Amino acid sequence: MKSLFVRLLTSSAIVALCSITATAWLAASSTSGAIQREQGQTLAGDAQINNSLLGYASRHPDWSDVAATVRDLATRTGRRIALTSENGALITDSATAGTPLPARVSAVVDPLAVDVTLVPGTAGDRIDPRAVGPFLLPARERTRLTKAANAYAACVRRTGQAVQLTVSNTGRPIVTTTGKQATTEPSQAPRPVPSPVPTEVVVCDATTFSAPTHTEKTALRQLNLLVGKCLKGKSAARGSVGLGFTWVPKEKQPTSPPAEPDQTRSSAAKPDQPRSPAPEPDQTMSSAAEPDQTISSCIVTARKEQLDPYVAPAAYLYIGSPTEGATTPRIPLPSIAGAALLVLILTVGVSVMVARHLVRPLNALTHAARRMRDGDSSARVTFRTSGEISELATAFNEMSEHLQRMEEQRKAMVSDVSHELRTPLSNLRGWLEAAQDGVAELDPALIDSLVEESLLLQHLVDDLQELALADVGKLRLHVEPVHLSDLLDQVATAHRGRAEAAGLTLTTAITDAPTLTADPVRVRQAIGNLVTNSLRYTPRGGHITLSAHRDGDHVVIEVTDTGIGIRAEHLPYIFDRFWREEKSRNRRTGGSGLGLAIVRNLAEAHGGTATATSVPGVRTTFTLRLPA
Repeated sequence: MKSLFVRLLTSSAIVALCSITATAWLAASSTSGAIQREQGQTLAGDAQINNSLLGYASRHPDWSDVAATVRDLATRTGRRIALTSENGALITDSATAGTPLPARVSAVVDPLAVDVTLVPGTAGDRIDPRAVGPFLLPARERTRLTKAANAYAACVRRTGQAVQLTVSNTGRPIVTTTGKQATTEPSQAPRPVPSPVPTEVVVCDATTFSAPTHTEKTALRQLNLLVGKCLKGKSAARGSVGLGFTWVPKEKQPTSPPAEPDQTRSSAAKPDQPRSPAPEPDQTMSSAAEPDQTISSCIVTARKEQLDPYVAPAAYLYIGSPTEGATTPRIPLPSIAGAALLVLILTVGVSVMVARHLVRPLNALTHAARRMRDGDSSARVTFRTSGEISELATAFNEMSEHLQRMEEQRKAMVSDVSHELRTPLSNLRGWLEAAQDGVAELDPALIDSLVEESLLLQHLVDDLQELALADVGKLRLHVEPVHLSDLLDQVATAHRGRAEAAGLTLTTAITDAPTLTADPVRVRQAIGNLVTNSLRYTPRGGHITLSAHRDGDHVVIEVTDTGIGIRAEHLPYIFDRFWREEKSRNRRTGGSGLGLAIVRNLAEAHGGTATATSVPGVRTTFTLRLPA
């Protein structure tokens, strides 16, 4: 629990547990209502699917082209739909081929025996009204009747009544009014409204579209023959049964079929009573004598026999579980509000406790950072915890110590630079003023001394310039292949005179003559600074060795001397600027303190490193490790 990650993870787990508990409770409490609503929606969807397939079966003699209709229904309802014949042969299935059918049949799709539980309001004969069979009007007859019905409707409108024109399942137009009379028919035709001229009467004649067409006459004749055939065997006990059918409007239809076309009709309409349209197969007829049960049974049998060739055979309908769009249960609003409030309270409580524990050390870090901003480099953070916050506090303290050390080094550097510049400048000014006052004579010896002091100043300024360029990344390198054997020989030759004058031996040791791609001038400068440093701190009789060898992808250059050495506690600082083990900055005991700093910057500019190892009084080795 000391880790910030663990604490945050635990807090999240607690909040998640509360949320899951509340969600589970809400889900359990709403399951019953959701199941009931889903059952109601399922029944409604099943009825819609069954009705759509009944409509298809009523207008098609087989199921050969039903696949597209089934796929469309499955897409819209999100359910699996399958049809099989009565002998079990698969007609079509919206699911993937090979998927087993549902265990139970949902319905039987038969337009001549409609399931009244799925299609409420079906007529007593259980025949789908969309099954019109031979009564379906061809386009030619439909166009003629529609034209005549439009003319009749226009006539009725002139009488002052509102007229609505609709089309029945057979394609026959039906004219209805929205006034006192619902449907225009021969017995109840709307009376014409008197015109402004009393002697003019508007007469609307419906005979142009009310008489049966050739298609309807043929279908009625066939139907009457089938009814007569059925009655032959059943009327022996009752005697001869006569039927006299008359047309009745669709709104008042009984369960009897249309009358035979050879029965007498009135073809002349009275001026104030226009004839009604011809009967449709979905309109039933009434007989002059009320038919008994036997006659009704024959009528239904004859209608089914007549329609059978025009409708698809009965099929079993399988409806599977929804595959998409499942309805999400609606949870009561008070339950949602209560659960949300509970989760909110728990979340806030846990968050407050965790936040207070986390903010305390962060506040301490903030106060310490502000103290550093105000110049207090001794600002530190004390802490009692562990984990990420502890690591942050430790890093802050290390940063504070580093900044304090850098500030001290900056102050020391300013002091060192001013001291390094003051000495040669004082010498130059003193001798020049003495010569100006006539105290000293500008002889060759004095001039050589002044030139030497000027060169020392120039060397110091050049070193500072190189360090400044390295700091801003503008130190330019002109790289080329370098043969280290030649380069080390050049450095040794350049310093051998000073070495012999100091009583020292300067040698080189090359292994396998390594080469590298680098700036030869800068590499020679870095090695020269190391040799100069060794000459300064190696007593007479000592030995200085320049060596180089290949180490994998790097080249290692070493300058080893038998000088006084460097104590272990001073090794981390020898490459710092103006650092000198002897603090008096006496020219006889050391240089300016910039030579080794320049060596490190040149090595880093080449992508390498500069290090040193030493055994005081025995040996000191400076190593340059550069990429080959």
